[in-house]
Amino acid sequence: MSTLDHNEPEGEKFLASHGPDKVDASAGFEKSDASVTGIAVFLVSLLIFVAVVGMLCYGIGKVINAHMNKEDGPNSKWTKTVDVRQLGNMPSSPELQNKMAEITQTFPTPRVQTDDGNQDVADLHAREDLLLSNYSWVDQSKGTVRIPIGQAMQLIAQRGLPVAPAVQTQQPRQLMTGETTPTVTVPLTNGFARTSYEQEQAEQLAGKQGEQK
Repeated sequence: MSTLDHNEPEGEKFLASHGPDKVDASAGFEKSDASVTGIAVFLVSLLIFVAVVGMLCYGIGKVINAHMNKEDGPNSKWTKTVDVRQLGNMPSSPELQNKMAEITQTFPTPRVQTDDGNQDVADLHAREDLLLSNYSWVDQSKGTVRIPIGQAMQLIAQRGLPVAPAVQTQQPRQLMTGETTPTVTVPLTNGFARTSYEQEQAEQLAGKQGEQK
């Protein structure tokens, strides 16, 4: 009998002495309760963590605001945050426009356009209209004059396009396999298209002229 005990495998002895505990499943549910202490410790730790993070965010915000106030200066009526929806449609204020222009000039270049570029485009087209519709010097020393576009179109219709002198060009390169000769077409244009902003300005000007008549 003792010989059989000595011959028993070591693995079976280990499993017999360290096997899983027997669970009483006769009740059909777990009889042990959750650890109230563990839950309380977790909740307290969570509250402490939230409080520390909140205080840290508040401190960082105060530091950032102090730095911004130092850089931009103290708040004034021009920098005060207001709810613009309560103001409605405000009439133009020369004081506000002058202050806005003064503040804008302090911004580094290039600056963002304050009117979405509408007035800049309108001014550009106005300068182009002066060149297209009036006489102007191209080279006064040579007597070269720029004529209105309407007159230029009439002259071209009467005389035809001038023939350019033959210019000796370089030998065209040999096309590679599968390559075709490129063709370039120049579209005809009558200048530029008026923007909606310019059309509205023209309509307002025509309305004012009609009222005066």
